[in-house]
Amino acid sequence: MEKLLNTFKVLSDETRIRLLILLYHKRLCVCELCGVLGESQPKVSKHLAKLRDMGFVKDERKEQFIFYYLNMNNSVLITTLQNIICNIDEFPILAKDLKKLETAEEFIKECKAK
Repeated sequence: MEKLLNTFKVLSDETRIRLLILLYHKRLCVCELCGVLGESQPKVSKHLAKLRDMGFVKDERKEQFIFYYLNMNNSVLITTLQNIICNIDEFPILAKDLKKLETAEEFIKECKAK
């Protein structure tokens, strides 16, 4: 029961939901997450630390960057995120975040091609 309660406590915060939806789609570093969310690095890092401590996200260091990704072992969390994504039109902020993520990916690809 505690695992279920913790999952919904995490989902009760807007910033954490936004982070989880983005990380559902792709491994991202803090600077990328800050850019998409328009939030400060300390705020994003604080929420990521909480998500990591609870086992909802994992991290991996590559050179000077730490990339975060979703831990797919919590079936309640994953199913809930999938339901949110399937109904993304009902959540304009989340839809906007995903659009920003797409735009950022296109920009990065263009820069690498030059």
